[in-house]
This record gives sequence, C-alpha cells and structure tokens, in this order.
Amino acid sequence: MSLRHALLGLLVDKPASGYDLLKDFAGSLANVWPATQSQIYTELTKMAAAELITVTDAGPRGRKEYALTDAGLAELRHWLTEIPPNRPQRSDVLLRVFFLGVVDREQAREYLRGLAEKARQEHEELVGILERTDWEGGDLATYGRLALEYGLRFTDTRREWAEWAVDRIRT
Repeated sequence: MSLRHALLGLLVDKPASGYDLLKDFAGSLANVWPATQSQIYTELTKMAAAELITVTDAGPRGRKEYALTDAGLAELRHWLTEIPPNRPQRSDVLLRVFFLGVVDREQAREYLRGLAEKARQEHEELVGILERTDWEGGDLATYGRLALEYGLRFTDTRREWAEWAVDRIRT
C-alpha cells in the first residue's frame, strides 16, 4: 500500500483539504498506514501534478481542497484489483522472540508481557475509534469498519499469543 492510494481512497466520497485528510488519517487509517503531515502534503502536491487529484477550492492561508479526478479513480481501481498486496517479510518483534534464549527467563517473560500490554493498549485505541465513529453511510464507513474489525481481532490475537508464550517459559 502506498500513501498515494490511501489518499485517493479517502477522496472517493468527497473533496477534502490536507488538514481534513490528516484528521481522517489520525482517526481511522493511522493504525493501518500512519502518515505525517509533511508526508501527506508532499504527496498531495505530487498527485496534483500527476493529475490524479485537482484543487477544487482555495481558502485563506493557502488552504486547498482536493477532489479525485477520473484518472485518480482509475489509478485507485487499478491498484485495488490488479496489484497484489505486499506481505511484510520482516518482523523485529518475532526476530527478538526467536533469540530470547540469550537473556534470562524472567527477562524473556518481561519482554513477552510487554508485547501483551502493547497489544492490549492498541486494542483499546481501536475500541475507542469504534465507539466514537459514525459507521452509517458510505463505502468508507462500511469498509473502514471491516478494516477496524481486522485490527480488533489481530490485536486481541497478539495479546493472547504473548500471554500464552509467557506461560511456556519455565522458571
């Protein structure tokens, strides 16, 4: 996935400013594909130059509102249907687990407890998004809810696994 495709997807339903898109990222996509303000504004400039989006309104202090073009929608559809998703090949977390035998058993258990706690915190953040988001109307709400459910289940599974792993390390 790329930031470009995430921004194109957010612009499907309605035009938005860079600030609006940044808020959308913070409230929904940050757990899937985090992006900083500078990354978003840089990509918007590149997308406008590539005619994937267009500026539909300009306001005070350089505020611009962007809308998806037909070319942008075609690019998003191409990416969704013809480009296979990349599966992450590396996991710093699991590489460390693999070598936990190098530290004493209590340190290994503490590392795994930390993983369980991080997963619990991430799960709670997603529950917060679930509770404060209006899931009615529009494809972004429907499919955003599906993606959120994946995150909820994934974080819960990671927590359960880490707790299980703690119990497998004998004193």
